[in-house]
Amino acid sequence: MAKQPSFKCTECGATHTKWSGRCEACGAWNSIIEETPLSSGPGKKSLGNARGRTLELSDLSTKDDPPKRTISGVNELDRVLGGGLVDASAILLGGDPGIGKSTLLLQAAARFARNGMDVVYVSGEEASQQIRMRAQRLGLEESPVKLAAETNLRDILTTLDKSRPELVIIDSIQTMWADSVDSAPGSVSQVRAACHELVTFAKKRGTSVIIVGHVTKEGAIAGPRVVEHMVDTVLYFEGERGHQFRILRAVKNRFGPADEIGVFEMTGRGLAEVKNPSALFLSDRDRPAPGSVVFSGIEGTRPMLTEIQALVAPSPHSQARRTVVGLDGQRLATILAVLEARCGIPFAGLDVYLNVAGGMRVNEPAADLAVACALLSAREDHALPADTVVFGEISLSGALRAVTQAENRLKEASKLGFASAITPVLKKLPKVDGMSLRQTDDLVTVVNEIFGAE
Repeated sequence: MAKQPSFKCTECGATHTKWSGRCEACGAWNSIIEETPLSSGPGKKSLGNARGRTLELSDLSTKDDPPKRTISGVNELDRVLGGGLVDASAILLGGDPGIGKSTLLLQAAARFARNGMDVVYVSGEEASQQIRMRAQRLGLEESPVKLAAETNLRDILTTLDKSRPELVIIDSIQTMWADSVDSAPGSVSQVRAACHELVTFAKKRGTSVIIVGHVTKEGAIAGPRVVEHMVDTVLYFEGERGHQFRILRAVKNRFGPADEIGVFEMTGRGLAEVKNPSALFLSDRDRPAPGSVVFSGIEGTRPMLTEIQALVAPSPHSQARRTVVGLDGQRLATILAVLEARCGIPFAGLDVYLNVAGGMRVNEPAADLAVACALLSAREDHALPADTVVFGEISLSGALRAVTQAENRLKEASKLGFASAITPVLKKLPKVDGMSLRQTDDLVTVVNEIFGAE
């Protein structure tokens, strides 16, 4: 008798006898996937009775050579990877459709190939002729990159096992089809099985593999979350279609720092590296404008200045609007509540619009004070000086908390010509020449002394 399929929740691990849209154990939606047996593994004997090979154990003091890396020459990509491509590593790259994932990987493949690597580019979405046309548009037609258009995973692995390339690019994992799994390409079972086979091939053969993954409407990589656990590095390619800037962000990296970013600019000749992102993310700062505040943040190991813009206007509706682009909407609600409860600044009946200029996304709590200053500046129609940067975290009591790497934030601002900064009280005074610091310990002081709001 055939074994009945089982279903498992990816959020809490609960087992179900049939699929349903909502897990009864934890209440998560669309988290139940079918559990399929592996094509190979231990026999029917219990693991306790089966005889396996003896593992070689080592202690923590064992010294290993650092992993060998290959530099692509695309500095922003090498930065995000932690200093270059590690041999036998598996990388997952996700991003919105049309954001430039294939363009980025084709340019990177051409750079790696010109540096002497044996590179194979396998596409399941485009024909080889389409890839050649893109290469001609980018001026890469002379690069020694080997192309293939195929979706059958068995044929791909057989070809790779014979040619033994140093780098393989799979575009994309949702188009791959493993004949050992009885489901359609792009399904949870197919994506999991295909990723498992590719990662296993990378580790056994010493080949680096870059896998492209589609994303859902929520922005997460489509498929089971276990795929992100299988690979060594998870990258997201972000950006708005209305902006020319693209952000390559590492959310997981076993060989380097996470949350590192690389900045690119989309041009007619493909993606170009941005050497000084802070200067490009700032608009013309000659004239101060109400509601505009410059935030000095940290992205990975890189200090970066971004402009936070706010607009506060009377609401014609019964319920005021709260529109946020580039920031967490829940964080905005918290800051508005602190301003109203601790500082007596009401925002009831006022529409609030908040935006990070240039399509950048800010996630760190150090942006709290900059957001609050932008809201106060817009509400009171009081512009901060154009040469002022702001950073600091706001607690629910209204106190300002110091943030990490304050000196690096101030040095980046000083390098771009900013002369003053509004910060929390810093335990150690940074050594930054030519900058005046206005240190405050609570938000009430900022409201009264800087904006004079009542």
